Amino acid sequence: MLPKAAQAQTASPSKSESGSHTMTSNTITTTEGVVLYYKDWGPKNGPVVTLSHGWPLDSDSWDGQAFFLASQGFRVVAHDRRGHGRSSQPWDGNDMDHYADDLATVINTLNLKNVTIMGFSTGGGEVARYVGRHGTSRVAKICLISSVPPLMLKTPANPGGLPIDVFDGIRAGMIADRSQLFKDIPAGPFYGFNRPGAKTSQGMIDSWWRQGMVGGFKNTFDSIKAFSETDFTEDLKKFDKPTLIVHGDDDQIVPIDAAGRASKKLVPSATLKVYAGAPHGLTETHREQLNKDLLAFLHS
Repeated sequence: MLPKAAQAQTASPSKSESGSHTMTSNTITTTEGVVLYYKDWGPKNGPVVTLSHGWPLDSDSWDGQAFFLASQGFRVVAHDRRGHGRSSQPWDGNDMDHYADDLATVINTLNLKNVTIMGFSTGGGEVARYVGRHGTSRVAKICLISSVPPLMLKTPANPGGLPIDVFDGIRAGMIADRSQLFKDIPAGPFYGFNRPGAKTSQGMIDSWWRQGMVGGFKNTFDSIKAFSETDFTEDLKKFDKPTLIVHGDDDQIVPIDAAGRASKKLVPSATLKVYAGAPHGLTETHREQLNKDLLAFLHS
């Protein structure tokens, strides 16, 4: 479980004339010595939202939502997962338990309360495991977007999952040419740019590649096992707060039947929103629709 103490090292914030809003870039150092970079946007007294990002990205992947929600009066905290982005790159601990404990370190160190915890893709697993390990005493609502729970890997008990060969292929691709792999994924299935008639955004591809390449090789390599083989079934059963699940029905990375729809069955009270024709990376391709739905959920 989470160590009791963590040291927060806070940079000087940039304040508005009223002093009530901040846009800061800070770090928190865990008791293990892992440095976690985080953004803290919006009014300090606003309702709190935390954002947990996908693989192999960092908190920049949430900027479209973070800027929108902060502009709507929410305090938005988004950290770079250990080994990703601007956080440090520990050799060990690149697994869901540590990811969840790091999220707890951020929440507890900043003393965040009544938080809406949101996770995209791998970040949805981080959020689910956080609930499983740390409960919901600081949580108001939960949101899973294109998320990996309950289990990505195909097993006898999970026949709708993806075969291990898929994930072995990603690992082999990283070893052979990580940079090219990190161009191929966003240029193809991640944003659905491989679909007939799709309008490709080179900017999205370049941003994805840049974020991925900043992450540690060992960390992002280990994370493939973390997001694909971790079973979140028991974590989902502990969800006891209002929950929104958003998933595209053309998600080629995390297929909806084994993910969003399966999670809905384990959290019957959750609201499932299916985006017709949406790919995995709908935080970008369907940004306006998603932001509208997130705001409505936060105000509900």
